[in-house]
Amino acid sequence: MVGLVVLMRYSRTRHSEDGELYLASTAVFMMEVMKFSLCLGVVFFQGNCSVKALRSELYTHVWASPFELIKLCVPSFLYTVQNNLLYLALTNLDAASYQVLYQLKILTTAIFSATMLGTRFSATKWASLVVLMCGVAVVETSGSSTDNKSENKDQNHLVGLVAVLSAACTSGFSGVYFERILKGSEVTLWIRNIQMGLFSIAIAFVTAIVQDSAQISRKGFFVGYSPIVLTVITVQAVGGLIVAVVIKYADNVLKVYASSFSILLSCLISALAFDFRPNKSFMVGASLVLASTVMYSAPSKSDRPARDVVLPLVVENGTPRKSSLVL
Repeated sequence: MVGLVVLMRYSRTRHSEDGELYLASTAVFMMEVMKFSLCLGVVFFQGNCSVKALRSELYTHVWASPFELIKLCVPSFLYTVQNNLLYLALTNLDAASYQVLYQLKILTTAIFSATMLGTRFSATKWASLVVLMCGVAVVETSGSSTDNKSENKDQNHLVGLVAVLSAACTSGFSGVYFERILKGSEVTLWIRNIQMGLFSIAIAFVTAIVQDSAQISRKGFFVGYSPIVLTVITVQAVGGLIVAVVIKYADNVLKVYASSFSILLSCLISALAFDFRPNKSFMVGASLVLASTVMYSAPSKSDRPARDVVLPLVVENGTPRKSSLVL
């Protein structure tokens, strides 16, 4: 997480050798294509490297399951919007401020988990969310800055703030929506990502054409691309799959809280690489965000789904187990 944020920030502040800044919309499209290709590769190898087995899986879960595809339109669209917003946010905010502000996705995820999944949180956990909001508010009003004035003049803090807050909202809703789909089905994670990737690729391509058609026609689709940009795309694609694995086998709220520990490291790297100088207010706010992480991580018996529906035994990898669906 830290590495991706720092790389994205660096790629948005350092132009390529020809002096051109790459288009974020095309980077999102290429990331979706790479993620889709990786999932196809996994399904192919799981089928003993059989093209016939791959074709059968795709027919069963893609072409013959139109309703399953329709359900994934919503997260596909929101994830694409979110990825574009993150590039916009990191173009206008320093990496450390972005990291702290983006932790509001914890709050949005908790709210959507409570409303959509019926998850019950203890008073301590709700209190931790209040502390989180206070910490983010302190950071936002801290006035933390960089010494690089030439870099600052090209940034719009308000645009960055709106982008990161919008991304936090889309992250919360799409994450919980996808979690419900993953945990309410026996379809593999990789097939789910292939299903969602079909829409994500199409949406990302249309977004790139609509948003940057003039620049693409004039300068080319891959304008500004460099090894660092390709690295960002690769890390983001692989990281997205890792996050999906966490959502499948752990908990979505726990996933977003785990990323909070990257704040301190982001501050350190930003200070070294981007001349970021956090003031006392920023440090207080960041400390509150970290404190909220500790509060939320405290175990509590009252944190449980409102209602569990126990399904029949299923066989997974030759081992029978119970499957439960949270409603």
